[in-house]
Amino acid sequence: MEYRLHTQDLRSHIPALKAGDRVILSGTIYTARDAAHKRFFELLDRGEELPFPLRDAVIYYAGPTPGQQGMAVGACGPTTASRMDAFAPRLLDLGLGAMIGKGERSQEVVDAIVRNGACYFAAVGGAGALIARCIKAAEVIAFDELGCESVKKMTVEDFPLTVAIDSTGGNLFRSGRAEYAAK
Repeated sequence: MEYRLHTQDLRSHIPALKAGDRVILSGTIYTARDAAHKRFFELLDRGEELPFPLRDAVIYYAGPTPGQQGMAVGACGPTTASRMDAFAPRLLDLGLGAMIGKGERSQEVVDAIVRNGACYFAAVGGAGALIARCIKAAEVIAFDELGCESVKKMTVEDFPLTVAIDSTGGNLFRSGRAEYAAK
């Protein structure tokens, strides 16, 4: 199935999403990669607030390059999500709604997705320049000194995604391999 969703309404639609569904997402998302996630944990461990409200937020594992020729960002392809697997369960337990990246996730992350009724979206790797066209605005909101890995608040419009792991644990990576092996 294909869904056109806004990030404000995403949480209410997550239970209906199944691995393999296409989602055209619009709204607010936040970029964060390894270095930013380490900083998030430092803040949390000190009892401080994160630079954005985590409840129902969408984190895109990306480090966009600076925009040119009127674009909000340059290339903005997904980072390998497993690099954030050590961080994801805690953030999901604190209310994170969804993650966007590329590649498989650990069983601990899958368990946390199911436990929290969240989901993991896959974006097309190698298509950073094309994805940038969906980004209408981007502003650094934390850790500016990290450059491309700073945390950015981005407004996206019609961002094409695939549900890779749904809220029931349906996993496109596993089912896709099984389907291929059966052929």
